[in-house]
Amino acid sequence: MKFSLATNFDDALIEQVRPFPVKELFGKLSKDIAGGGRATYQIVGIDRRRVKQHVELAHRNGIGFNYLLNAACLDNLEFTRGGQKSIRGLLGWVCDIGCESVTVSSPFLLRIVKECYPQLRVRVSVFATVDHVRKAKMWEDLGADCLMLDSILVNREFEVLKAIRKGVKCELQLMVSNNCMQSCAMSPYHMNTLAHASQSGHHTKGFFIDWCFLKCTQMKLLDPVNYIRSEWIRPEDLHHYEALGYDSFKITERGAPTAALVGRVRAWSERRYDGNLLDLVQPFGFDLARPGDGAMGLWWRLKHLFRPFTVSLKKMWNVKKLAEERGMLGTREGAAPVTIDNRALDGFIGRFLTAGCKDVDCETCRHCHRWAEKSVKIDPEYKRKCLKLYEEIFADMHSGRMWGLVPSNGAVPMPEAAAMDVKAKPETT
Repeated sequence: MKFSLATNFDDALIEQVRPFPVKELFGKLSKDIAGGGRATYQIVGIDRRRVKQHVELAHRNGIGFNYLLNAACLDNLEFTRGGQKSIRGLLGWVCDIGCESVTVSSPFLLRIVKECYPQLRVRVSVFATVDHVRKAKMWEDLGADCLMLDSILVNREFEVLKAIRKGVKCELQLMVSNNCMQSCAMSPYHMNTLAHASQSGHHTKGFFIDWCFLKCTQMKLLDPVNYIRSEWIRPEDLHHYEALGYDSFKITERGAPTAALVGRVRAWSERRYDGNLLDLVQPFGFDLARPGDGAMGLWWRLKHLFRPFTVSLKKMWNVKKLAEERGMLGTREGAAPVTIDNRALDGFIGRFLTAGCKDVDCETCRHCHRWAEKSVKIDPEYKRKCLKLYEEIFADMHSGRMWGLVPSNGAVPMPEAAAMDVKAKPETT
């Protein structure tokens, strides 16, 4: 068993995970030419000096470092002279500070690394959506040293996992701690929006409203089964994957508190967790301070989100209120308003060991529905308050009011000529 662990760039994390089988940390700058899988405003103030120091400390403790170049889209900059210079400059620096490996989603970038930076091992990102033997073989033929399989498509498809493991020789890795929904239709779009949200030089300059994330978290509150028909792998179920030949596992989240990351490593190392499963898989709602909280974090987020000429600041107020209510901006106070009793999920995996989900209608199967009823608890007042905020936010985003594109009386924008003769309709949202 070996873990690839997200780093929040707190040096204390390295010391605390040293007793566990953490082979490497993974992370990146708050922004760079490639972009990545988290928005710049989510990863507070990580510059080259900080990364270099952290990598050196990891090495002194026998832990490697994987630098993320995992954006699903490079904005076609890789096909320009300026883009090539910037990408190669970044890769040269990654080598200079001693990183052993990089993670990519682009097959073209993989070939660049293999041709010009042979000292680096290359892992293929979850964003490359490897979910089939043929895909895996193609990436291996391109030179990939490790494939991170697409967790939302394969983590509960044991026959697929078995076939991919048999079909390739390179290292395979599974994500254990995310909680995206299985076979999510928003996933390809979400990957691309995130790619540009941390890309230096992009015309949006780090501004980003994560509609997909908001929609996903709303869907979970609306129907608790969405917490269960997710991609996570419980610590207690790890042995089923090891029996298929998988021994490399990825643990997220880069914005989590150090104590939470250590707790996640401990849970999967010990193959057991007695508590709220969301402690292990949710990327927000922590009851502990995170690096980047406080005055510095507030300034950093305002720097990227206070854009009066880009978005209506008045309409953004509900986004702020929701983020605070859900513990997305800082430390959560009081008892967790949503819990998944991990012990109540003992036995849940059994159905998937013999049958997958790809060809099954959830409403016909209802396996996850039954387990959600037993394990998920949501505070009703919290649910009511949050869902009201979601409703208002989406009404503003979908109508255009978020960007000031709808008159204050709620009329739908129309061509100027037509607007001269047509009265605005009253708001119905």
